[in-house]
Amino acid sequence: MKKTITWIPFGILVLFCAFALLPSLQPTQSVQMDGLNLADTAWMLTATGLVLIMTPGLAFFYGGMVQKKNVISTMFQSFVCMAIISIVWIIIGFSLAFGDSFYGIIGNPTTFFMLKNINSEKPWSLAPTIPLLLFAFYQLKFAIITPALITGALAERVKFTSYVLFIVLFSLFIYSPLAHATWHPKGLLFQLGVLDFAGGTVVHMSAGWAALAGALFLKRRHEQPVHHAPARITYVILGTGLLWFGWIGFNAGSAFGANGLAVTALATTTTASAASALTWILFDATRGKHPTAMGACIGAVVGLVAITPGAGFVSVSHSLVIGFVSSIVSNLMIHWRARVNIDDTLDVFPSHGVGGMVGMLLTGVFANQAVNATNTTGNGLIFGETKLFTIHVLVMLGVSAFSFFGTWLLLWVTNKISPLRVSAMEEKEGLDRSQHGEFL
Repeated sequence: MKKTITWIPFGILVLFCAFALLPSLQPTQSVQMDGLNLADTAWMLTATGLVLIMTPGLAFFYGGMVQKKNVISTMFQSFVCMAIISIVWIIIGFSLAFGDSFYGIIGNPTTFFMLKNINSEKPWSLAPTIPLLLFAFYQLKFAIITPALITGALAERVKFTSYVLFIVLFSLFIYSPLAHATWHPKGLLFQLGVLDFAGGTVVHMSAGWAALAGALFLKRRHEQPVHHAPARITYVILGTGLLWFGWIGFNAGSAFGANGLAVTALATTTTASAASALTWILFDATRGKHPTAMGACIGAVVGLVAITPGAGFVSVSHSLVIGFVSSIVSNLMIHWRARVNIDDTLDVFPSHGVGGMVGMLLTGVFANQAVNATNTTGNGLIFGETKLFTIHVLVMLGVSAFSFFGTWLLLWVTNKISPLRVSAMEEKEGLDRSQHGEFL
């Protein structure tokens, strides 16, 4: 059985590679640039690279926090997403997320299957000045980092081969439907008027709730240290720097052009992250704790998460408040999580799930149509309007339920095919050795 399971993915990949050769019998068609904006295209090429570097940054961020015997496995779980999800996205993922809409829930898998004819297709309607192929690969980077975020909750006890199967299923059945519903012009949540500028709902809430489901499904580690020493705090600092740097592409790139909206998103992103990092340090100080590098790094990332849905919809001054509030809420949630029987190894849910929800709600509070005229839903609660905030509260509940219970089902299916947990002996040995035969 093990040999069969091992050969199935390889056989599928060979089959698709053979199938992919068929279009190559036709003359190759280059990307058409007529009517497109070269400055916007240049910026989006840069932004695509910036978002990609976030995944290695996440690998360092997570890898520095775990025990030394699990550093390589934890980092590799993030890194391997760049290979696996890229292939899934090219074959069918992009089509499921942005293909012709089925009732606003999912895209037609045949619309862009194997990215067919994508060079000759018109630009995406919400990104009309860049090639559709560039839009597809920019969106790919979001699809890559979302399952990678979940790994922090599964760290130090998940079997690698089972993890690979799970992230494929998650990408197809959780991420792609959420991306379609939120970002496709005919998507269900888009039609409702939900504002998610760069992935607070699609990326961080989905990953956060999936992380909580994973932590509960896998249960606690057999040898869970109460206060283990992080392997490399310097890795955490490096990872935070790469994440903050890449987040410029994540948020400002979601303007899809070199324009004033991209500048606004860059400014709000920087401000919220800075406010959150500083708030984390000061809030810890009020509780008699040292100002730690780890705390500042976690705070910075929480601020980045929280500003993501509203980066292009709120003012710079309001982004400061978003960073401040999200930092305190996530800080309290991490301390609460530590007191209950939930082994979310690296606090993915308190940081990304809760941070994403806080950001979504505060977007409903501070969104300003003067900042972004494409916001046709309405202004935020602070401006005396309730429609946007009400929509965000209801959708937050719906997305939370979908992400949590949908992920639980996928974990159950994965576990039936290939057990998710490593053995107690493998866990004690460390996943670097037991899963990869490598060690620091």
